[in-house]
Amino acid sequence: MSARTPAFPGQRPRVLVVDDEAGIRETLQILLRNEGFDPILADNGKAALDVIATGSPDIVLSDVRMPGVGGLAVLMAAREHDPDTPVILMTAQATLQTAMQAVNEGAFYYIQKPFRNDELVAILRRAAEHRTLRVENTTLKQEIRRRDRTSSLAPIGTNRKWLAALGLAEAVAPTDSTVLILGESGTGKEVVARFVHELSQRAEGPFLSINCGALPEGLLESELFGHVKGSFTGAVKDKAGLFTAAQGGTFFLDEIGETTPATQVKLLRVLQHREVIPVGATEPIPIDTRIIAATNRDLDEEIKRGNFRRDLFYRLNVISIHLPPLRERSDDIPMLADGFLVRACERHGVAPKRLSDGALEALASYAWPGNVRELENAIERAVILTAGEVVDRAALPERITEHRAEPLVSDRAAPNPTLDAVERAYIQWVLQSEGGNKTRAAEALGIDPSTLHRKLSRYGVES
Repeated sequence: MSARTPAFPGQRPRVLVVDDEAGIRETLQILLRNEGFDPILADNGKAALDVIATGSPDIVLSDVRMPGVGGLAVLMAAREHDPDTPVILMTAQATLQTAMQAVNEGAFYYIQKPFRNDELVAILRRAAEHRTLRVENTTLKQEIRRRDRTSSLAPIGTNRKWLAALGLAEAVAPTDSTVLILGESGTGKEVVARFVHELSQRAEGPFLSINCGALPEGLLESELFGHVKGSFTGAVKDKAGLFTAAQGGTFFLDEIGETTPATQVKLLRVLQHREVIPVGATEPIPIDTRIIAATNRDLDEEIKRGNFRRDLFYRLNVISIHLPPLRERSDDIPMLADGFLVRACERHGVAPKRLSDGALEALASYAWPGNVRELENAIERAVILTAGEVVDRAALPERITEHRAEPLVSDRAAPNPTLDAVERAYIQWVLQSEGGNKTRAAEALGIDPSTLHRKLSRYGVES
């Protein structure tokens, strides 16, 4: 960079000059102005702290030894106010101890008086470039997260109940409070959990998730807490659990209502003590992880049945967010469908498509027992089956296009239901009561899971 060229494009970097000697301040003021900087002068450390708190300088150039508040205090205040602010310390009495302390506290450079003007200017220009790169990097990361939040993967909708849930998620995001997300299967619980993570102070950290109902108890505990070599057959080496892997970030426990009582005891310890004990280990490992849990079950009812620990529920239920089913936010269906349509076209590499009026009418009149996930799958199927630009109702699944809303009042005599119709309705009711869990539904019905599977296939019941 040539002389007298501002280090920041389009503006002069503001340099806070802190020194108790008037002659040095005045000399530096002239030098910096001539070299394209905008100097701000402070004759002592306390005055510098006031400038930092209110003026947000781009660079701080401070003497180390001053009466009262010294240069190291100025350094720490500047770094605390804005970690991206480079701080250059000057001293006429350099010691190795002071230099090491300055570096450990985050000083950008430590220069000894007397110094050459060109040496100082070169350091200041490097500091300005460093500041620019750090700010641009932070801005870019924020823009990427903003775009992610406004993409088709982010929670979208204008329904009143949906916006109330998102408002609560946004309010709790900056804290480290445990969050419990409640809602039917397919309502977007993981999407909201990611939304909370992206708006939190942990957004730079990892977001890890696990479906607690998808793994048997032994394997689930190994995935959650980790294990040590030899703790069970197949444990050939130590393995860190997901709680540990999510250090500094967020861990999402989906379908936590599916966990066994033994696993619940261990989860309670994690929430109480913020530490985990790997399977086969004896020493706890501290964790720094924000926990978000979700379930489609009525945990109050599960507590009454003895299936879920009350003390764990209270630990999880610090902040609860209830997600409405899609049938209660039908006004969002056109917006959601358009978003899924764009996403499906991009994923399959096809030209943009649009939904016909007939297709939109069919989507709006369907009850969506599978909620948003079912809508997304239906749209993806329609994109695959549509060769042209317009997605018509014929490309939608028959269960959607053949659905007819029954009138509330009819002058016709109610027909006697068939035995198959009664059995089908009863199976649907039990399956819904068990939150879509086929194993528990089979137990409630008193039949084998394989028998339930055959009946579901026979009656065409979606679960």
